Amino acid sequence: MASNPATVKKVQNRVYIKNGEVVNHDKSFKADVYIEDGIINFYHGTRAAVAGGTTMIIDFVLPKKKQSMIEAYDSWRSWADPKVCCDYGLHVAISWWSESVSDEMSILCKERGINSFKTYMAYKGVYQLNDSELLDAFEHIRSLNALAMVHAENGDIIAKNEKRLLAEGVTGPEGHELSRQEEVEAEAVNRACILAHQVVCPLYVVHCMSKSAGIEISRARQRYNGKYIFGETVAAALGTDGTHYHCHDFHHAAAHVMSPPLRPDPTTKEFLIKLLATDSLQTTGSDNCTFNKIHKELGLGNFTKIPNGINGVEDRMSLVWEKGVHSGLMDPCRFVTITSANAAKIFNIYPQKGHIGVGSDADVVVWDPKASRTISKDTHHHACDFNIFESPQKSIEETSTKSRSTPQFKGRSIENISSRLRAGAATLPRTIQTYNVICRRIHRPSASKNFDYHLSVEETHCFNDGNKPMKCVPAAELQLIQSGQRATYLKTRYEHIPDTKYNYPESTNWRYGWIHPHYAAK
Repeated sequence: MASNPATVKKVQNRVYIKNGEVVNHDKSFKADVYIEDGIINFYHGTRAAVAGGTTMIIDFVLPKKKQSMIEAYDSWRSWADPKVCCDYGLHVAISWWSESVSDEMSILCKERGINSFKTYMAYKGVYQLNDSELLDAFEHIRSLNALAMVHAENGDIIAKNEKRLLAEGVTGPEGHELSRQEEVEAEAVNRACILAHQVVCPLYVVHCMSKSAGIEISRARQRYNGKYIFGETVAAALGTDGTHYHCHDFHHAAAHVMSPPLRPDPTTKEFLIKLLATDSLQTTGSDNCTFNKIHKELGLGNFTKIPNGINGVEDRMSLVWEKGVHSGLMDPCRFVTITSANAAKIFNIYPQKGHIGVGSDADVVVWDPKASRTISKDTHHHACDFNIFESPQKSIEETSTKSRSTPQFKGRSIENISSRLRAGAATLPRTIQTYNVICRRIHRPSASKNFDYHLSVEETHCFNDGNKPMKCVPAAELQLIQSGQRATYLKTRYEHIPDTKYNYPESTNWRYGWIHPHYAAK
């Protein structure tokens, strides 16, 4: 950090931040930052301690079954526009499937700026789509050059488990996790990735909550060469665990109910933060959906009726810093990447968001890495009466009760943001035609060509056009393949390695036909 403390001077709509370090997702550097009317101009030479904050959210529009998606979208806008205090965008959920849903998705993309749609593999009889419907939805999303999102849990297994547990007398919050164990999440993640790949649709897996699900996302990304699949975990999975479901206090246990559930294995937190650090997972969300005790009491005597939802958006940044940067698992640039930049790129709002640069929105947080605060239901800014990260009996080194990093200053005041948004800029339409940060091409001729993360010309040509052998195959082994000795190649290379079909992209290239027939033996 700079030897002189960072200072902030503000006059009307002009802000000057001096003496610190600017941190973006790709690099950090010394600079002063001057902000005027919400747009950044840089003055190089000294340092400004600036990192990203949660200054924009993307909420979910959740239509009821058989409800018009456009009608639901308009309702969400009417609720949000008069009240939001920061920029926001919207995803739209697909809660049922029909030709009319398909038509409305096209309208939402072309006329309302929606470029992401969420699907559900859980909530049987309410939101769950079967495999055939998922394939149709993914295929249509791809045709729109949009992004599919998925809540991955096996709803059929969950429904049977819930019925069995209730019959056995398990009615408390612990039944929630018991009915949705890790493999139920992991199976759905694997299936969703395969379904999306079959129709060449990019897929964003929301709220990964377990080791098993994280491993499946990592394997899928490896199978598909780091493309198509994006994985998200949430603050709750990094800051607490599922042991709370067995608490004798119903209100305490029920306050932690969310889906997929928190996992009772206390090492899950560290495992997931390591997946974020190594790019096996790409983003950290909040899944913020809060309820008071009186709402959670709807599930007294039947855990299936407990409203699903926890807090997370306020403490997300601090938790990731505490678990990631302070622990030494990642540097500040990676912190910005997984909390801000990756999400901005994936949802096509970069570099307007997710970046500190000339012309970018002045969504700035001055971050003091030495500061600390106590997380408490008495001081947080949520409207709920419980905070799942509050645990005063533990020391700062053992728990997220205290965070070592507190957002200190925002470049645009709440009043300025509110008045500007109410004037007509409440939501940011996210075009489906330009993703010039995630890929080299500005126009998106197909979803598969959009999510290639700056592949080399050779790799891009190989993967998308299929007229070159995969670069990852060594030359000597490529000769075996081209001479028709596929079995010899696989046997000699992987004979003593377990789980070959998942862990080694060279072998799966054949299974998915990525090597062009021109290079196979005649």
